[in-house]
Amino acid sequence: QVQLAESGGGLVQAGGSLRLSCADSGRTFVGYGMGWFRQAPGKEREFVAAISRSGSRTTYADSVKGRFAIFVDNAKVTVYLHMSSLKPEDTAVYYCAASAAVSVIAPVTRANEYDYWGQGTQVTVSS
Repeated sequence: QVQLAESGGGLVQAGGSLRLSCADSGRTFVGYGMGWFRQAPGKEREFVAAISRSGSRTTYADSVKGRFAIFVDNAKVTVYLHMSSLKPEDTAVYYCAASAAVSVIAPVTRANEYDYWGQGTQVTVSS
């Protein structure tokens, strides 16, 4: 059973940076595509970033492209979301997710294709 846990959220001023982490008790993410989603108050959960099972491809929502980066450490036990140039509209609960996707090279962008989810970590960006 995959159990994901996010960390690294907090309060940051606009223009600042944060790095979120997601791990599964030291187990590797080999065999899983990984993604980050977020949900702001009163809004639906939305896709943020994803990395393919192979780790060779990434994709981002237009709203974060050029500011956020998703990557997995060499041991494939932690997936990160590095967020820079943060804006107040980035305020949300951020969730990481794991997908036992069929494709090795295609990042998964749809929430219903993810099999496991973390509990989320709050990111608040003040203006």
